[in-house]
Order: sequence, then C-alpha cells, then structure tokens
Amino acid sequence: MKQYIFKRVLVMIPTLFLITLVVFVILQLAPGKPGGPAVVDSESANQTQQAGFMIFKQQFHLDKPVILNLRFFMENSISIPFTGFRIGISPQDVEELLDKAINTGRKHPTKEMVWAIEALEDYGNSIIPQLARLIQYSDNPKTVREALSIFSRNARLPLIHVYGKQLSEDQRLENREIEAENRRIALLVYQASMTDQEVQELRDKVLAYYHSVSERWDYSFLNQMRQVLFETRFAYYMKNLITLDFGISHVDKRPVLPKIMDRLGYSVVLSTLSIFLAYLIAIPIGIYSAVRPKSLLDQGLTVTLFMLYSLPTFFVGTLLLFYFSEGGEYFKWFPTGGYQSITAYNLTTLERLFDIAWHLVLPLICLTYVSLASISRYARAGLMDVIHADYVKTARAKGLHEFVVIFKHAVRNGLIPILTLLGTILPTVVSGSVIIEVIFNIPGIGLESYNAVKLRDYNMVMAIQLISAVLTLIGLLISDILYCIVDPRISYE
Repeated sequence: MKQYIFKRVLVMIPTLFLITLVVFVILQLAPGKPGGPAVVDSESANQTQQAGFMIFKQQFHLDKPVILNLRFFMENSISIPFTGFRIGISPQDVEELLDKAINTGRKHPTKEMVWAIEALEDYGNSIIPQLARLIQYSDNPKTVREALSIFSRNARLPLIHVYGKQLSEDQRLENREIEAENRRIALLVYQASMTDQEVQELRDKVLAYYHSVSERWDYSFLNQMRQVLFETRFAYYMKNLITLDFGISHVDKRPVLPKIMDRLGYSVVLSTLSIFLAYLIAIPIGIYSAVRPKSLLDQGLTVTLFMLYSLPTFFVGTLLLFYFSEGGEYFKWFPTGGYQSITAYNLTTLERLFDIAWHLVLPLICLTYVSLASISRYARAGLMDVIHADYVKTARAKGLHEFVVIFKHAVRNGLIPILTLLGTILPTVVSGSVIIEVIFNIPGIGLESYNAVKLRDYNMVMAIQLISAVLTLIGLLISDILYCIVDPRISYE
C-alpha cells in the first residue's frame, strides 16, 4: 500500500502541472486585462495614467507572452500558417503597429489604436532596436514621432519589486542604478507640441542613448533560450507557485492565499454540514430502497428525489427566499441572506451559534436536496449487488436477524460505490457553491470566485481552481485507500 501511495503521489505532480498549464492558458486567453484601460482620452493626464498602467503590467508580468517568449528569438518575424501567430518581431511589424497607433486628428482613440499602443508597450525592451532603426531611417515624420513616443516608455527599465517583501541590499543597489538610468531616459520624452527642430534634436539624443546601451540586445544562444522559456507569465507564476505563493490579488493588492483563508471557514462549514446531512438522509433511503425494491414507498421516494434533482438550485433558492425569508412575501421565518446577523457581536456564544444555524437553514436546503437522489441511488445499487450474495444467504441461514444481516454483512460491502463520490465531494468543502453563496450572500469561497471572475482577478481564480484540483486528486487517492479498508479483497500490491 505504501508503494502504491508513493506512486500515486508521483503521478500527481505532472498531473497537477498539466492542470495548472491548461487553466492558466484558458484564463490568459480570456478577453480583457486586469488593471484598467491602457489608453484614455486626454493627453496630459493620460500619460501619467498610461505610465502607471504600464508599471502595473510590468510588476505582474502581464506584458510578457503567456507560454513561450519568442520575441527575442529571431531578427525577422515569421508567420505560422493557418494560426495567425508570428514568431519574432521585425521593423516592418513595428511600423505597421505605429501606423495604427497614430491618432490622426480623432478626438477619441479608436479600439484599433488602443490595441496597437498596448501591443507596442507589451513588447517592452525587445522592440527598442526596431524603434531605433525607424527613428534613424524612416522618412515618415508621423512614424518618427510615434516611434519617439513609444521609445521613451519602452526604454524605461522596471524596478525590482517583490510585493509585500523586503528587498535585499543588492536589490536596492540595483534599483538605484535603474532609477539613475530611468532619469536619463526621462529626458528623452516626446511631446506632441514639439517643433521639427526639437524633434530632430530629440532623435539625436535618443539614438545616442541607444548606441550607448545597444550591447544589451546582442543575445547569446543560451540567453535567447532563457528568454524563450523563462521570460513568460507562466514561468513567473510557476516560480511563485513552487513556494506556495499564489500571487497578489489584482483588485485590492492583497496576497491571494490569506484572502482565501479568510473566506475558507464559511464555505467549509456550509459544505461540511451539507455533505453530512445528504449522507445522513440518503443512505437510509438507499438501504430501504434496496431491501424493499419496487415497493410503493420506494417508487414514491424515487420519483420525489429525481423531481428534486431536476430542479436547479438557483430556482429553488429564489423560491425559498420569496416564500420563507424576511424579505419575501409570505412566511418571514428566516433571514434574507448573510452568515450571521449584524448585531451578532453582542450575542453570547450559544446565541451566536443559533444565529448562524438560523441563517444557514435555507442555504443548506438548497445544497443538500440535489445530492439526495445520486447518493441514495448509489447506495441502492451497491447494496442490491450484494444483498443476494452467497455470504448474505449464509448469514440468513444461520438464523441471524434481518437487521444484523443487512447492516453487518451487506451494508459494508454494498456502500463501496459511495466511496467513489469522495473524489468529487472533497473539493466542494473548499470551493463551496458559487450559486448558493451568491444568492444568499454568504462570504465564502464561492462568492469570492464569482467576484474574482467578474473583476478579472486572475490570480484569485487560478488559486481557487488549483486548490480544487489538488483536493480532487487527494480525494481520489483517499477513495482508493478506503476501498482496501472496507473490502479486504481489494489490494494494490
């Protein structure tokens, strides 16, 4: 058994890596970006806002490619057939983006212009050589002006920033050197009001600066491969994930893991109580249905449970609020939502527990009724498979009471199929129910997941999905171990 568990744990590592990769790519390909728009309408206020947004992207690595960084790999870009993707970035590609980024007398920027400017900014330092060539050799004054504008933003070096942690002395020294160079770059900022003579002077200064640092873009093959594999969003995320650092919330800039732990208790209480009630009610129903199959009560229970199973939880939750909550129209018995009353801090411990239980009645009904049909059917099917087995007949032949025959000899083996449900039940203890927590305004992980998706808080969504994936893998392993405990005939040796 120990060898089997060890092998399963080893298999979990690549499985979890693939799950992380798939979820990460799906989230990164979702429309929109966190942090707000990169381009706004007015020019003066908006250079500051654009610079702030660019720093935000750099700190959270949103300006880097998702999986592979091929910006540094080739001098000229190559289009991959039938995909729309390109490898590398050429001066011609940069010039096309600059043409789209130029605002030709429009009062408000177009979507195409916003996309082009964001694309140019996301390329960062990698297109500095191409911008320098356009500034030096282009005959189009508009292209030169736009290249100068993008150059000053992209040439700026990002400071070393470890959110919520102290920098080392070496890192602080490097930051001081970066700040000194950024002050030099700040003198190269392009202004739309510049005359042709001022633009020419700025061109000379920009080219002089570029030639003084041009060796930075003379990448060796090993350095190119390092850029390709490790200068990506996924690489930075995995680097943090290895140390159990799920990143920073893009909404309130708090670490993700403490935010999840703050909400975890609500979902754990709600989900654990729901699972306990579901098994407490469904297993006796399944046992009775197996012992008295096709009886009138068995048929009535089957029809009722599957009718409940067919009702969506958001519909039942809305009905319960309408008929039985204080904000409803009829029986104002239960609170409308929340986990406890606003004045709960004035209550005694016993009164507070009762207040929480009273708030959870309606959510528990919604979470529990859906599971009754599936668990009771699993229990019924598993018990009917063994109820006519030889060892059960032998127990009856010994003269044992029917209660002892069923509960001592049949139930233990008959409930093995229910153990397979643990692989899916364990993650719900953490993730909770999104719909129920939103309807009843319970501040658990489900409600936090909904808000994270709505606000594009990718790190929070990613963390919740990964924790659920880990619990699913652990749940499947626990199911296999319980098979051996319940049925000694099962062995993994």
